[in-house]
Amino acid sequence: MPIEDAFPKPLVMVDTALFTILNEQLCLILARRKEPPFPDVLALPGGFVHIQEDADAEDAARRVIRDKIGFDAPYLEQLYTFSGNHRDPRGWSVSIAYYALVPALLLDRSQVAETFPADTLPALPFDHDRIVAKAVERLRSKATYSSLPAFLLPEVFTLNDLHCIYQQTQGIQLDKASFRHKIMEQDIIEAIPGQFRTGAHRPAQLYRLTSRALTPFERKI
Repeated sequence: MPIEDAFPKPLVMVDTALFTILNEQLCLILARRKEPPFPDVLALPGGFVHIQEDADAEDAARRVIRDKIGFDAPYLEQLYTFSGNHRDPRGWSVSIAYYALVPALLLDRSQVAETFPADTLPALPFDHDRIVAKAVERLRSKATYSSLPAFLLPEVFTLNDLHCIYQQTQGIQLDKASFRHKIMEQDIIEAIPGQFRTGAHRPAQLYRLTSRALTPFERKI
């Protein structure tokens, strides 16, 4: 008996929970499915692993995001593995789930993305509701002790921008003075000499991340 008959292969895919901030709310980016099952239904961007094309699961996830949304995600992290014989009507399946952070400015490049507040999503197919719940939990937890929320900002930002993005990802209010003191202690941002944002109020110093890699904090924000 051929080994493939003795040990049938499960369906192997990747699914991606893409977060952004719009209208001061944490939102998810969804895409309409083009093929059965669940055609024309909003879902997390996902797809099968292409063993001849993808070097690994992360490579597959990045390809799916590019193909279905139209851009690369600045920050992508493996979330969890979902599996079983009931999650997909096509058969026993394994989904390696990822979550990503996408600055709102990148959405202008996409013609297919639809965004929804993370707490008021439409009904999702497969087990995408479980993936979303796990991704929101991971994001909000990690936002309390790392530079993760900063990846939702453009490369240049103000301290007020950073304060707002931490509040929006955590879903809580953070004392501004305490937040700024803790952030400056972490050395994750640096002032850009001579660059300010001007407007109705006094000019605001512009900053950038000292590293484009995720940085853990010594204490929670």
